Amino acid sequence: SNPFEVKVNRQKFNILGRKTKNDVGLPGVSRSKAIKKRTQTLLKEYKEREKAHVFKDKRFGEYNTKISPEEKMLRRFALERQKNYGKKSIYNLNEDEELTHYGQSLAEIEKLNDIVDSDSDTEERGTLSAELTAAHFGGGGGLLRKKASSTQQDEEEEKPKSRKELIEEMIAKSKQEKQERQTRRESAIELTEKLDNDWKEIQTLMVRKTPKSERKGKEVEKPKPDEYDMIVRELGFEMKAKPSERMKTEEELAKEEQACLQKLEADRLRRMRGVDEEANKKKPSHVSADDLADGFILDNDDRRLLSYKDGKINIENVEEEKDEEEEGGEEDDDNEEESEEESDNEDEEDSAADGHSDLESDLENEEEGAGNKEQEKQKTNESESQNVEELDPKVEAAKSELPYTFAAPESYETFKSLLAGRTIEQQLIILERIQKCNHPSLAVGNKAKLEKLFGFLMEYIGKLATLDLPELRTIDKLVLPLYNLCQMFPEAASDSIKFILRDAAHDMEEVLEVKGRATFPGLDTLIYLKIISLLFPTSDFWHPVVTPAFMYMSQLLSKCRVTTLQDVIKGLFICCLFLEYVSLSRRLVPELINFLLGVLHISLPKKRAQGYTVVHPFTPVGKNLELLLVCDKKDLESWQKQNLPLSIVSRLNETSRTEINHIRLSCLALCFDLIKKCAALYEYLPSFHEIMHPIRILLTQNVPVSNYPEKMQELYHSALKELEEKEKHYTPLICEKKKPVPLKQYTPKIVKVLEFGRKQGSSKKEQERRQLIQRHKRELKGAIREIRKDNKFLARIQLSEIMERDSARKRKVKELLGSLATQEGEWKAMKRKKGKN
Repeated sequence: SNPFEVKVNRQKFNILGRKTKNDVGLPGVSRSKAIKKRTQTLLKEYKEREKAHVFKDKRFGEYNTKISPEEKMLRRFALERQKNYGKKSIYNLNEDEELTHYGQSLAEIEKLNDIVDSDSDTEERGTLSAELTAAHFGGGGGLLRKKASSTQQDEEEEKPKSRKELIEEMIAKSKQEKQERQTRRESAIELTEKLDNDWKEIQTLMVRKTPKSERKGKEVEKPKPDEYDMIVRELGFEMKAKPSERMKTEEELAKEEQACLQKLEADRLRRMRGVDEEANKKKPSHVSADDLADGFILDNDDRRLLSYKDGKINIENVEEEKDEEEEGGEEDDDNEEESEEESDNEDEEDSAADGHSDLESDLENEEEGAGNKEQEKQKTNESESQNVEELDPKVEAAKSELPYTFAAPESYETFKSLLAGRTIEQQLIILERIQKCNHPSLAVGNKAKLEKLFGFLMEYIGKLATLDLPELRTIDKLVLPLYNLCQMFPEAASDSIKFILRDAAHDMEEVLEVKGRATFPGLDTLIYLKIISLLFPTSDFWHPVVTPAFMYMSQLLSKCRVTTLQDVIKGLFICCLFLEYVSLSRRLVPELINFLLGVLHISLPKKRAQGYTVVHPFTPVGKNLELLLVCDKKDLESWQKQNLPLSIVSRLNETSRTEINHIRLSCLALCFDLIKKCAALYEYLPSFHEIMHPIRILLTQNVPVSNYPEKMQELYHSALKELEEKEKHYTPLICEKKKPVPLKQYTPKIVKVLEFGRKQGSSKKEQERRQLIQRHKRELKGAIREIRKDNKFLARIQLSEIMERDSARKRKVKELLGSLATQEGEWKAMKRKKGKN
């Protein structure tokens, strides 16, 4: 071996007792072995990668050397017989198989022994018996044969019959057979008739009807129909589904509503002008029975209809009424001109006949014409007066009726004039028709008009709230069209409401800067705050409209001084709004708790205010401390719980002292209810007891419960019970319990040694696991190494194939170029020879 191909693995230290396996390595030998192995396996797979045909030798025991050739042959023969056992080849006609056609064997069909048996004479016509056909078409050989039975064959042979005898005998046999068939058929018919008669007699006995007298005594129970049968019958009577019309888009619905309103408005205007719908329709003109309709005119019908109306004669001319409606006074002038032309024509005819003119006759004609005109005018005036009297109630009803189409108002004054003097139902109808007639899908500018309408409606609601007697019911009904407009144009609605809130907040800041203290806003602002909760979602964490309203209400409860009973009512209304805003989100509102504490504080005597602190806008000392204190026992006894309407704010100055005391007690009862609702709302908070602690102290220590009436005491106890029964949702802070840290000791740590030279501090299972992990790593590295070598081997083979293909292509190209060069040289040589010649 070549010493340069030997690799020696040196060790750093020689250890006694350790056997070394790979002291010397032969990399060249191992490389050649690996290449040889890859050529036998990997190269073979690479070359056969696109080949699908593989021949497999499935002969029994072909590659088994333990079995002798004789045993192989016997076993193969047995397997072949087993395979073919029970199977019959389709194409082997020598096998004993019975071929069939429609269930009949072909052998029987080929015998042609079909006996034609006909029961009727009509079927026998045209058919010939087998004997007749044998006699006539058999060549005469059959006529000399004897036809006798087996018994006759045993007897002595008779002489052969002649042709005539055979034919006669054959005719006699055929007639006899025919007669026998006839008798059999007649006997079968008689038997069937007899059987039918017998069956009818038996059937009458079986289907015997019981008389009515016996039926009444016996109640026959009808079998109840099965549920399945009932369902099947119901399904049979059900209506079949019909295709419905497609769902219309919003634009199509708006166009239909606009067209309907325009039609209704046109009908209303026609009725208001006094035009009768029946008069516009063509009425049938009276035609006598003798009229031949020779001189009819298509354009004009000068005949008049004679009719009775309310016991009076009414003569109407349809075309004259139409002309009066359209042209007005032009018709009279045309009639006068026509009458003058007729009179002139008559005068000319008279003058042509007489040849002279007379002044007296002319004057008489003129007087007669004037008289006729006056009579006609009187008649027309009388008929018109009758028609007007009849149409007056219809015209008045049409005038009093609301128009069906409205233009969108461009200013608040026009909007106010539309709704002025109308009932609330009419106002709602007007607003609905304005929205339908000016839908955004009908025209380009309608969206801006309806956006303005929302602002006008908000301003109108504010004006209704600021009246001496606020119309709260009207405002309540107007919220619905306001909501519809807000759904159509949410951005415009939010902008207009934010503008209102900005103005209100700016006014409050100005009053604070000037006077140093703010007052509660008017009724219109409070109603705006209530409308916000109806139009927009109040549970959002942040909302462009609700969040500013929330901030504004909290400023009202914290900055506006409570000096009068009206302020208390307004503050309690804002507290109710707060609870409505926060009912879903359960957001804590400190101003709400402080205001309820202050309301309870101003209902106590001055000496009782101890154990809690009062927050602004309430003061512990001042002249407005006993706003809700009621000392009159009669008023306390006569009080009954009632709801506080918001409109009572404007009527407090006109009420008596007893009513004012009742209102104070109602405010206190409302405060107890709000405390109860707050307890139910904020019970989930960990700091609930700390938040409601001042109110609980005030209720338990300072409120004079014994002075209140029974219903007030019930409200007081229910509120206090709600506060005291809530559980605490937190645990007091305690230091975390830890295991005490032991003192360090200097005693030696003893570790059991399992094997020398191994990693210590592990059990046997852990050592086996480490060994498996190490072995896995080693095998993984070896597999990766082998895959890389395989890829290199395949890359070398592919490169060699490419080089071979390129060299072959270059060689062929050179050969082609050489042949072309020789051809070109021969052609040039021939050309030169031709040139010399």
